[in-house]
Amino acid sequence: MLPERGQDGRAATGFARVLGHRTAWTPVGDGEFFCPGCGGDRNYQRLTGRRRFTLLGVPVLPRGETGPVVECASCRRHFGTDALDHPTTTRFSAMLRDAVHTVALAVLSANGTCARTSLETAAVAVRAAGFPDCTREQLAALVEALAADTGRVHGEPCTPGLAIELHEALDPLAPHLASVGRESILLQGARIALADGPYTPAEREVLATVGAALTIRADDVTRLLAAARTPS
Repeated sequence: MLPERGQDGRAATGFARVLGHRTAWTPVGDGEFFCPGCGGDRNYQRLTGRRRFTLLGVPVLPRGETGPVVECASCRRHFGTDALDHPTTTRFSAMLRDAVHTVALAVLSANGTCARTSLETAAVAVRAAGFPDCTREQLAALVEALAADTGRVHGEPCTPGLAIELHEALDPLAPHLASVGRESILLQGARIALADGPYTPAEREVLATVGAALTIRADDVTRLLAAARTPS
């Protein structure tokens, strides 16, 4: 029996050498993406392909189109185009920085007084997120400018315009954050709100909007806001 299996294997191998298929790839775009194979930012080419049957290695009959795919310029692996949905490391850092900044301004706008302690807590969070030169004075000026631009009164509940700004900053980021990361952003906003005393109704409403935009369940938002009030 062993010799027979060997003969079959040789026959199958020989047949594969006669008939096969080949894909000819054509570049249709390029850019930078986060490569799942390399685990970092890399250049890519977007490719479409045409498959053909081959006879003795020579393409003879078309088998239709395939792809598109994304080819990493570094590891040369192919990925589905959904790989482009993942932000690059640079883009992700910018999204996270802008999200923290937006949450800080929203909470300060709801604060009503923009107390020094709240401004300092917000400035620390914004600097840590990627704006190293952020100061209390800059944040206070931005809050005043936002109020003047929108006609919004300090301490007013979360308006539709403010809710839209929060969702625009947080919705694209949320799918790329683990639960601990999403909760961290909410807790930073909670600490800003608590820096000058208990939550006001307007601050709670803003923080509830932040939680919703980060796809945190309402009961978990309540739990996290309560936990933020407990000294560590």
